[in-house]
Amino acid sequence: KGNDRAISITIKDIPTVNKPSDQKICNNNSTTSINFSGNNLSGVVYNWTNSNSAIGLATSGTGNISAFNAKNITNSPISANIVVTPTANGCVGSSQNFTITVNPTTTLTKPTDVVACNNENISAINFIGSNVSGTTYNWTNDNINIGLAASGNTNIASFVAKNSTNDPIVANITVIPSANGCVGTPQTFKITVNPTATFTRPADITACNNSTISAITFAGNNVSGTTYSWTNDNTSIGLGSSGNGNISAF
Repeated sequence: KGNDRAISITIKDIPTVNKPSDQKICNNNSTTSINFSGNNLSGVVYNWTNSNSAIGLATSGTGNISAFNAKNITNSPISANIVVTPTANGCVGSSQNFTITVNPTTTLTKPTDVVACNNENISAINFIGSNVSGTTYNWTNDNINIGLAASGNTNIASFVAKNSTNDPIVANITVIPSANGCVGTPQTFKITVNPTATFTRPADITACNNSTISAITFAGNNVSGTTYSWTNDNTSIGLGSSGNGNISAF
């Protein structure tokens, strides 16, 4: 009969890793830190790889992923597939993967300021940006007295400018572009509506040959900067054919 010998067999647990949540983030925003967890084996190490370093994350690493500033310099969303693999005591567990999607920042070209007269038709104002798909433009108007609503979420349709005062009025239009839940930089432009100058009709005049006609002073609604241009269809009365300003005695 031979001698008995004891043999020790050690069975090591396989480490696991829980699947991290996918993340969607805007360009230049901070991601949420990613802390890996599993079945809590002693000495577990988490190794990960990243399929797209353009999002602002290295191509690989070990351990938790700290929050980082997400990047996307394109006009479309970009995604990275992160694969994390747990290892403990020489045993490799099953990998888990998750995605980080970075949406682009939409931009807006500042619209040109507009100057119009009372009752003049202002042409449609079409907003132009970076062509990010799904971009919307929300705008606000701080002076509805110009004839434009207080807010809207599309291009500004043509409208009739209004000013019932004797002075120019100004509205500041602020436009905010957004796409995929990401807000771009606002732009502000002005719409100035000048008032309509009015004119009180002078009384008709009847005079004798060689008599002096008194100066004719024009008057209106006192809009600042008002000028008066006049024409005369019969210079034989002793008055020139046209002029600017009041008519002097003649």
